[in-house]
Amino acid sequence: MIEQLNNRIFHMNNSQVSFILHVMQNGQIEQIYYGKSLHGLSVEEIDYLVTDQNKSAGTVKFFEDDPNFTLTDHPQAYPVYGSSDFKEGAIELSSNQTPYYTDFRFVEATTKKGKERNLKCPAAYGKEEETETLSLRLVDQERQLELILHYTLFCDSTAIVQSQTLINQSETDLQIHRMLSGVLNLSTKAYDFTHFSGAWLKERHEKKRPLEQGVVAIGSLKGASSHQHNPFIRLEHQNSTLDQGEVYGMNLVYSGNFLAQAEVDEWDKTRVMIGIHPTQFTWTLTPKESFTTPEAVLMYSAAGTNGLAKQFTHFIENYLIDRQWQNTPRPIVFNNWEATYFDFTEEKLLSLATIGKKLGMECFVLDDGWFGKRNNDRSSLGDWTPDKQKFPHGLAAFATKLKNMGLQFGMWFEPEMISPDSQLLEKHPDWVVRHPYSRISVGRGQYVLDFANPAVVEEIYEQMAKIIEETNLTYIKWDMNRNITEAYSAYLEKQGVHQQEFFHRYVQGVYTLYGKLLTSYPDLLIEGCAGGGGRYDLGILFYSPQIWPSDTSDGLERLSILSGTLAGYPLSSFSNHVSASPNHQVLRDTSLAFRQDVAMFGPLGYELDLLALTEDEIQQISDRITFYKAHRHLLTHGEFLQILPNHPADNEICWGVFSHDQSEAIIGYYQKSARANPAAKAYLPLPECLNKDSYYQINQKETINGNFLMNVGLKKPRLFNGVNHTTYQLAGDCQSFIYHLVERRK
Repeated sequence: MIEQLNNRIFHMNNSQVSFILHVMQNGQIEQIYYGKSLHGLSVEEIDYLVTDQNKSAGTVKFFEDDPNFTLTDHPQAYPVYGSSDFKEGAIELSSNQTPYYTDFRFVEATTKKGKERNLKCPAAYGKEEETETLSLRLVDQERQLELILHYTLFCDSTAIVQSQTLINQSETDLQIHRMLSGVLNLSTKAYDFTHFSGAWLKERHEKKRPLEQGVVAIGSLKGASSHQHNPFIRLEHQNSTLDQGEVYGMNLVYSGNFLAQAEVDEWDKTRVMIGIHPTQFTWTLTPKESFTTPEAVLMYSAAGTNGLAKQFTHFIENYLIDRQWQNTPRPIVFNNWEATYFDFTEEKLLSLATIGKKLGMECFVLDDGWFGKRNNDRSSLGDWTPDKQKFPHGLAAFATKLKNMGLQFGMWFEPEMISPDSQLLEKHPDWVVRHPYSRISVGRGQYVLDFANPAVVEEIYEQMAKIIEETNLTYIKWDMNRNITEAYSAYLEKQGVHQQEFFHRYVQGVYTLYGKLLTSYPDLLIEGCAGGGGRYDLGILFYSPQIWPSDTSDGLERLSILSGTLAGYPLSSFSNHVSASPNHQVLRDTSLAFRQDVAMFGPLGYELDLLALTEDEIQQISDRITFYKAHRHLLTHGEFLQILPNHPADNEICWGVFSHDQSEAIIGYYQKSARANPAAKAYLPLPECLNKDSYYQINQKETINGNFLMNVGLKKPRLFNGVNHTTYQLAGDCQSFIYHLVERRK
């Protein structure tokens, strides 16, 4: 619901949240409230929120009609640097190397119900009864520029989705140097800035620091959202906990270079912004042309970090990911990569598929090495034609054999890359991203294709579509194993386009390929992958309902990766594989039970040599797959909550998924390392996700009241303490215990 009062106040509100914008006396816009719902506000109450502070005698005054007015005092909705506000702004423009200090003043407001899903560009969507968008049209008369601020509210979410459209109404070219997407103003610095960072094989570990005067920022300049930093950030009030207190979140519906930052001024006011990274970004706007930013998602919770995670999960699954994947079971996959790497024959693959089918697996995913002369990672990218030596009867015949077994068929592609020996490169040497000088960087033995060039995108689409048609493919693993260096496009040079438009145009090309594939094959499940978790973002989730979160499948490392990722993304997006022990990435030995207990939360898969399994391992996998199938919807779409805080130094992790009707829960408890003589008794108090008046049977044994479990908790498994040889339940490093709670009548 959007209310307009006196043409100066815009109150966006539903039963959960209010977001209020105000037209200041100089015609610019400020954000004066974002928090718990204030439904039914009067004009007097909103006026109470509008305050003039004039904090400092040294403040520069701005508005000629009021000598006391300065932008320093006001939480600008879309701030501009240099016009009595000296914090970093959201927009920077110039023309003919002359900087613009823009003065965008409010002209009119329009609203629109409904927001269509359009595969051309990732963005939130919703039906007419679900969503409403407020668009504020601002004009800078002197510079003949028009700026439209878009704000979308959803009927059952605390999300506010922001984007902006800049229109050049002048007769001269305009250069955009900075145009961020999301702006959030907080009235205090009493928040911790939390981000989810790391590196390849250890992505999205929680990092936290208190806000202080100055700027804290994260971002990526790699051409992708990156392994090192994720666009999701969280602002936690310092009094908040897992389940209580105010928490704000921000994310970007974008897969390229990004910047996310928080700036605290001298009066402890905080400005948070997110958008396309301004470094290596310039966009030329010719007369009458427009530029629209990617969408930023702002989120609010008064129920702690778990509450924020629940809000993001609901929003992403209902208003970003294609809704067909809510009710379509995610297949249990077998991926041949760690079982064979490049060394396989059709006969060996069929042997693995036969065992996988007997164990209950549903989709055979053929990973790297099926095309060209791809016997290592230094060859054949860009030539997406089957290797006739490995598939003498053709891929179509192989796919038919899998289908006759009752298996779906999936395949690995790395569509954005090309190898030096590629026939495609020989034919089109100008299709590689490289500067015209002689030196060129080579990463992983491959180059990046110029996806800013529409002809490149079309060529790769045609190659992929041919394979999809021939094999009736239902599943694609889309990989990207190399970041962009020496960013330069021969195509853009010929078109007379500024080279600093390349990164954004590249990402648009990636989205174009996704859109073309899903337009032609709307039921195709594409799993995003960029060297594992190098592009785990909302832009990819718009097209790919799940993402390979990391190239490490080690269960212990996955505990931190899953905890960090699910702070801002849905469980259904987190793809898991049970792999071999010792783990191939860290050489750690862990039990099959531990590996399966970690991997069962989210879409499930296996990636180990099935031909080498013992009888006991075969039985363990068969039993787990049977259990998973019986509870698949809960384990992919249930309400995922952290039960213990996820601090890096903690030895214990505990999380759970709870059914939305409170009838069932599956809870995982994990011990990272063995400790000498650990505490003998302790409990795990559960969050408010059970019916307090019901009873729950635990692992088909004792039956306990829901109110008791939420206040006292589950009894922890008994740990080995050196003498309890006959009674302990867990002993040693990397241990796990699964609780299954089912509502029962007493």
